[in-house]
Amino acid sequence: MRKTPLILVVLAIACSSPKSDQETFSEQQRDALFERGEAENVESLPELEQTLKAQGLVDIEKVIPGIKVELKYSTTDNFFGKDVYGDHVRCYLQPIVAEMLGKAQAALVKDYPNLTLLVYDGVRPLSVQQILWDDLDKPDSIKPLYVSDPKIGGLHNFGVAVDLTIFDTESGKPLDMGTAYDYFGYPAYPDRELQMLAEGKITRAQVANREILRKVMKGAGFTGIGSEWWHFNAFSRKEAGEKFQLIK
Repeated sequence: MRKTPLILVVLAIACSSPKSDQETFSEQQRDALFERGEAENVESLPELEQTLKAQGLVDIEKVIPGIKVELKYSTTDNFFGKDVYGDHVRCYLQPIVAEMLGKAQAALVKDYPNLTLLVYDGVRPLSVQQILWDDLDKPDSIKPLYVSDPKIGGLHNFGVAVDLTIFDTESGKPLDMGTAYDYFGYPAYPDRELQMLAEGKITRAQVANREILRKVMKGAGFTGIGSEWWHFNAFSRKEAGEKFQLIK
């Protein structure tokens, strides 16, 4: 079944600056695409991809050999049960973050030739963040543990956070991490692993798989968070705000 394209708020960008500035921005970005050899067929891409490329983000599959992508928010296989990306199925990140992720991929393949990173989400526009925030059936006081408040913006919204797991090319499936992606409960918390082991909610083999992921990601400069084994940040919120703009 054909997916319904996500309606991107390109108007949000246009409204945030005078028309003349926006026209200059578009011309500069198009020139940059030509210089990088990426302008061909750009207009045939989904609207979201066109916007992400114009803002300088990169398609990680184009720059990281062997990495796999399965955008969970472009399917209904996520906690919210909704496809919020439409026909957008490729993962984009800030160039420096993609470079860091490439180092993690290289380290993983070096130590485990049969394994590869499998990315579930990267940059997330604020329009999508709002949908996730609104649909999360949790009190507002604890929502930020799982989804950044779109009024503030989180690291996914800057293109400097990535959700991922490890895929075993021999078995043809991801490693067992103890919970599914987007599982909101203590078994998914790195901070609660000792407790969950003691209670029999996760196994040592599952924690060992998580440790492989943590090792390659932290070795490449990423930091994890206490409530999601799959989530890693390339920068702090303060650093991201100083270096990048929120993606709308």
